[in-house]
Amino acid sequence: MQAESAPVLAGREKATTAAAAKILAFRELNTHCTTCALRGLCVPHGLDSRSIESLDGLITNHLRVRKRASLYRPGDAFGALYAIRLGTFKTLMLAEDGREQVTGFHMAGEILGSDGISADAYVCQATALEDSEVCVLPFRQLDEIGNDIPSLRRNLYRLISRDIGHDRNMMLLLGSRCAEERLVVFLLDLAGRYHVRGYSSSEFMLRMTREEIASFLGLKLETISRLFSHLQGQGMIQVQGRAIKLLDLPALKQRIGRHP
Repeated sequence: MQAESAPVLAGREKATTAAAAKILAFRELNTHCTTCALRGLCVPHGLDSRSIESLDGLITNHLRVRKRASLYRPGDAFGALYAIRLGTFKTLMLAEDGREQVTGFHMAGEILGSDGISADAYVCQATALEDSEVCVLPFRQLDEIGNDIPSLRRNLYRLISRDIGHDRNMMLLLGSRCAEERLVVFLLDLAGRYHVRGYSSSEFMLRMTREEIASFLGLKLETISRLFSHLQGQGMIQVQGRAIKLLDLPALKQRIGRHP
């Protein structure tokens, strides 16, 4: 994938891919970094107006990615990073036996594609969990503009480091927990991320399936279903399909050893 050309979305089938991808110029959408509600979480955070205008001039495309379509796949040539503007993505890798291992879930304001920087090819697969939109950040031009705007480069490094740190902390938390604690950690992490984005931290939709949650947490599907039922029976959560209510945040935090 070349930075100068239109990125191609890889769906499960070529016919699906053609329908899933649509590239729109920002001028058609009247959307800019200067007016984006997510700029406090994304690359423009803390930049002066002149730097944001330069960034606006760099980001000329965005992609609409339909639910279950892939933004990129392992082995695709690296050419761009992607800032999630709307929607949710999962990243996954294929195990040796061909099974999919979910490695993370990513929300608006987060960056996708940094796994491709070192080898000039993407290592993971990024798939939309709902109809989503991403801003295309051509990496070569982004790196070049960083020479003139050091604060922009620092912001980019900070965002990549933030995501790596989050993934590392989740891995440490999950690796030392029993099955129930893993699910509680996962739900509280989602709640905190929704809160940062201005949404309710106690009531939200799970954009991922229970199978995907099980894959991410290293558990079996039946274990996840049993744990949801158990936590609901304890009066800590309410589950209606994918709608989740955290009814007793102090009790959930105590369950994993955190103070309310």
